[in-house]
Amino acid sequence: MGIKASTTAAVYFDNVKVPVENILLEPGDGFKIAMNILNNGRFGMAAAMTGTMKGLIQKASEHASQREQFGGTLDSYGAVQSKIAQMALQLYVTESMAYMISANMDKGAEEFQLEAAISKIYGSEAAWNVADECIQIYGGMGFMADAGLERIMRDLRIFRIFEGTNDILRLFVALQGMMHAGKQLKGLADAMKNPLSNLGVIFAEGINRTKDAVGLATASSVAQFAHPNLKEPADQATTVISKFGITVQDLLAKHKKEIINHQFILSRVADAAIDAYAMVSVISRATRSLNLDLPTAKHEENLCKAFCDQASERVMRNLANSKSGEQLEKDEVLRDIAKEVFENGQSVPVHPLEA
Repeated sequence: MGIKASTTAAVYFDNVKVPVENILLEPGDGFKIAMNILNNGRFGMAAAMTGTMKGLIQKASEHASQREQFGGTLDSYGAVQSKIAQMALQLYVTESMAYMISANMDKGAEEFQLEAAISKIYGSEAAWNVADECIQIYGGMGFMADAGLERIMRDLRIFRIFEGTNDILRLFVALQGMMHAGKQLKGLADAMKNPLSNLGVIFAEGINRTKDAVGLATASSVAQFAHPNLKEPADQATTVISKFGITVQDLLAKHKKEIINHQFILSRVADAAIDAYAMVSVISRATRSLNLDLPTAKHEENLCKAFCDQASERVMRNLANSKSGEQLEKDEVLRDIAKEVFENGQSVPVHPLEA
């Protein structure tokens, strides 16, 4: 379908003997090595996606500012302005994640599996959305090969699949996060020195309930690390982190080890974690730009505020639905629908003209 410059082939091993001097680490450590390779591939994916998104946004912007319809250029219409703004938000978040993970790795961090998985999920889906909206802005022209957009979209489709499918990685994010939340977080004092760069805080410190059940809000507010102009998004981040921790604790108390079998819930927990990490990533980056008084600082402030408004609403909705009895009943309806389709081997309803 895409990435046709990449050669993909099957390799088979049949009773292959490996010389002792060629063994990496110790026998049995192969899975760990493979996981580290995947982590390295995942963290770089966000950076790769930013370049693609920048090119797409440039093409969409140029087309919208030149294409005239209904007495004006496309860039004068709110529907197109909304698309471009959302594309810019997704680019900013993806790039912020890439920089944060890279900075932590440069500082010697060895545990970045969750961050790498989150950036891979978000970056691959953001790039796909940006490509889709770029084609939509182009209209019929975008569907043609001459525009060059269809090739980009075909190439992008694989990024939600390889290096671990996004579906599996969501389960990984949720379950790993809950594992960290289920036991005391070691080195919490050091981690809290810079919560904006430590995902473990999002999962674990929120568990530390206080007498009024506001968790992180009383232990350490994100606002104290953010630029004063970003107090509102910082407070939003503090609130969702606290709510996340409380929700995870409640889910673990209710389902215990059986939580692994509740994938509807786990997907919502993962999406909440992704948005929470995205929020602290953009707050961290926008804070730096404001502190340095960069020419783009005001624009980045707006990007940060707009994204955190949207993300905080999604987090609170996902966390509420993770524990909602009404939502769980709706999940069962979806489960029943899927079961009947599987049993039937195809869609179930009879065509109206055949009934």
